[in-house]
Amino acid sequence: MTSILHPLRIGKHVARYPIVQGAMAVQVSGAKLAAAVANAGGVGAIASLGLGLHSPYFRQRKRGNFFEANRLALIDELTKARTLSPNGAIGVNILVATKDYPVLAQTAAAHGANFIITGAGVPLTLPMYTADYPDVALVPSISDLLSAQTICESWQRQYNRLPDALIVENCQMVGGHFTQCEHVNTPEFSTESLISQLRDYLEQKLGVIIPLIVTGGIWDRSDIDRILAIGADGVQIGTRFITTEECDADQRYKECHLKACPEDIVTVPSPVGKPSRALRNPFAQQAIAGSSTALERRCVANCLEACLCRDTGKTYCLLQALAKAASGDVEHGLIFSGANVKYTERIMSVAELMAVLTQP
Repeated sequence: MTSILHPLRIGKHVARYPIVQGAMAVQVSGAKLAAAVANAGGVGAIASLGLGLHSPYFRQRKRGNFFEANRLALIDELTKARTLSPNGAIGVNILVATKDYPVLAQTAAAHGANFIITGAGVPLTLPMYTADYPDVALVPSISDLLSAQTICESWQRQYNRLPDALIVENCQMVGGHFTQCEHVNTPEFSTESLISQLRDYLEQKLGVIIPLIVTGGIWDRSDIDRILAIGADGVQIGTRFITTEECDADQRYKECHLKACPEDIVTVPSPVGKPSRALRNPFAQQAIAGSSTALERRCVANCLEACLCRDTGKTYCLLQALAKAASGDVEHGLIFSGANVKYTERIMSVAELMAVLTQP
C-alpha cells in the first residue's frame, strides 16, 4: 500500500495531493468548498449546474433568463473562489447534458478555472469552446473504455489534442447519476481492469501517459491507497466533503449526511433517464413510488437537453429537487450521496479532513 501521496499533475497544473473534490449540485460545492480544498493541497471543483437559480440575476418570467443568470453566477463563484484561493487548483464541473454547456465552458475558461471537468455525456466538442485558453486542463468523466476511445480519437482528429486527465467512474459506488453496470462484478468489468485497459490503450495506441482519477466510494485513506495501488494516479471524493464547515450547502443538508448509514442509500429514478443514488427521505420514497401528486413537476428553467419531466410530465424537476435539499428542505428535496457511507462523528474543517486523508 502507498505510504506517501505524490502530487497530481493535470496539464500545466499541479496539486500537492492526488485528491480531486467532487462537484455536487445544486450549490453544494461552490466557491467556499472548492477554495478550501485547493488551499489544503487538493483540486477544488465548483458545480455549475443551477448556480443561477437562486441568484439575483434570475427572473423566472423572462424567457431564456436562466442561462444568462447561470453564466453571471458562475463568474461570481469563480471570482469568489479566486479571492479565497488565489493560487489554488480550482476547476468547474459542467454537465454535457445541459443546454448551456458550451457557454459555461467558455465562461469557466475565461474567468480563472484551471480545469474543466465534464459529466453526463460525451464532450466531443469541448476543446472548441476553450481554444483561446490552452492552459485550461480538460478532464472528461468516463465509465468505460469505449467512451475514452471516442473522446480521445475525436479530439485528436478534430483539435489535435487529448484530455489532460480522465475521471473513471465506479458505477457501483458513485453518488448521483450513474451508468447501469450489471456486469461490473465480473473481473473484466472491474475498476482495476478498466484502469489496466485504459493504460494499455493510452500508452500503446496513442503513445501518451494521461492521469487516471477514480471516483466512487472513496471515503478514507485506506480507500485512497487501494485505488492508487491498482494503478490510478488520483481519486475524486465527493460525499465525504459534504460534512465540512466550508461545504456550501445548508447545515441541515450536512446533518443528513452526518447521520447517514449504508441502509439509507437508495436508487431513485431521475428525469435524465438514468438511475441516481441518494439518501432515503420522503422525497426519495415518493419518487421511487412514482407518486403523481407529491412531486414538483413544473419546469422552471428548461435546463436539460433531454428531460422526462419537461418532455413527458414524468418524474420531477431535477433542478428544483436538488436545490431544495441543498437549501435545507431535506424532506422535499433530492439528497445525492455516494454508496460508501460511513460513520462521521462531526462536521470538521476541510483542512482537518484533508489532513486525515493525507497522513500515512
